[in-house]
Amino acid sequence: MAKKRVFVSFDYENDRHYKFLLDAWDANKNMDFTFNDCSSDEIHTNSVTVVKSGLTRRINDTEYTLVIIGKEANKLHKDHYEIGYKNWINFEIAKSKDNGNKIVAVKIDKSYESPDELKNAGASWAMSFTQDAIIKALNEA
Repeated sequence: MAKKRVFVSFDYENDRHYKFLLDAWDANKNMDFTFNDCSSDEIHTNSVTVVKSGLTRRINDTEYTLVIIGKEANKLHKDHYEIGYKNWINFEIAKSKDNGNKIVAVKIDKSYESPDELKNAGASWAMSFTQDAIIKALNEA
């Protein structure tokens, strides 16, 4: 069975250790999906336009978007006017919807606020940040 191409949307500054955990799970040959890490900090530039272009290109190469919702996932970014959305996560969700990606969301803590763009996006939810919950949500998306 082919691996799923998944764009992972997360707050690099605060939640990257969750992304690293996903990478470790992905290294396990029994996992049935692959992650395409495309956080804005990995595109080495200060140009919002270049970052937007790079993220959009990478999102368009995937079929799924996994949104990791941490404490700061809906926080206003200093460059929000230039980004065109509240922050990078909201931008990534909007571009994922434009691309027709199946969206899966997982909250690190149930009290954390969901990104604005996730509302009414038809997302599937992983009810906990565990391998089984995330795999199930991706398979049901």
